[in-house]
Amino acid sequence: MVEVSKRKESRIIKQERNTPQRTIGTIFTLLLVSLIIRFLFKLLGANPDNGFVRGIYAATEFFVGLFEGIFSSVPINGAETTAIFEPATLIAIVVVALVSWVLQRLFTPRIIDNSLERVEHIEHDTD
Repeated sequence: MVEVSKRKESRIIKQERNTPQRTIGTIFTLLLVSLIIRFLFKLLGANPDNGFVRGIYAATEFFVGLFEGIFSSVPINGAETTAIFEPATLIAIVVVALVSWVLQRLFTPRIIDNSLERVEHIEHDTD
């Protein structure tokens, strides 16, 4: 009589980190952080003559400029400074986040099955 035994081995194949997706994520994260810093600086009435503040404003001006005029900025007068609520920056943050998400989804590799399975049939003679 021949006895058949079945041995099954499964192994999960790890997906390599996608370099284009990581690059897009890094670039858009830096842009989003810059836009958030700009929004906070404007909201808190940061000194625009400061070099760092001026640099953030200059680096993000293009992205915020695309959405200027949709809503008007609201000046908020404080004791020492004038803060500005800038809706264009909020819109830019949302749009950049959405574009980043879409691009990262486009560069995500599509894997139908990420496991490797091997089945081995072994016949034993029990006589």
